[in-house]
Amino acid sequence: MGSARNLLLLSSSRLHGHGYLEHARGQLEDLFKSANVKTVLFVPFALRDHDKYTATVRDALQPWGFHVEGLHTKPDREKALREAQAIFVGGGNTFVLLRSLYEMKLLDPIRELVLQQGLPYVGSSAGTNVATRSIHTTNDMPVAYPPSFEALALVPFNINPHYLDPEAGSRHKGETRDERLEEFVAYHGLPVLGLREGTSVRVQGEKATLLGDRNAKLFKVDGNAEELAPQADLSFLLQK
Repeated sequence: MGSARNLLLLSSSRLHGHGYLEHARGQLEDLFKSANVKTVLFVPFALRDHDKYTATVRDALQPWGFHVEGLHTKPDREKALREAQAIFVGGGNTFVLLRSLYEMKLLDPIRELVLQQGLPYVGSSAGTNVATRSIHTTNDMPVAYPPSFEALALVPFNINPHYLDPEAGSRHKGETRDERLEEFVAYHGLPVLGLREGTSVRVQGEKATLLGDRNAKLFKVDGNAEELAPQADLSFLLQK
């Protein structure tokens, strides 16, 4: 089912010291050029100003040779998806994004196009969250209420974008990020990959690789956690 997958799941679009998407330029170019992509269909529904958001992405990708169109401008969105060369689902609020995809009835078409027909999929932050099994492990406030937290399930595990390590010596007495992710794993029996800023997951069929120059932290179903080094083979996470 997932043998056609061609995904790039970014922790974030911005990285300190870099311009918008600049840290991921090589990864984006590798994906788009390998699939002969000239035009990217951008899905801007995680932020409120769709035109402005699409313009931001266009300003980043156009100088690199890729045209950008906004899905929100298409009268027939499902047809636009079927005709797309690649889609890029941007970050913002994960709950708003997933609710929009449910309301527009776009989850099934995206899932089918990506998993069965190999439509290249780029997600960033919230766009990465909705690519996984569910959005339970987002960092966002639930400012909107989707009919379900179940998402695209382009991969059979969850991701926590913008993962931050617990602060050593902190006087904060609330739950740490680690404790919250461990709680999710305990309730749902699904592994969660904590993606630190500047890292991403590249998925090609049944092969997955950690990209970037920092480790990722895997919260495993047995309750343990493991640090995974850059370029680590993550293909084992694709086994259901």
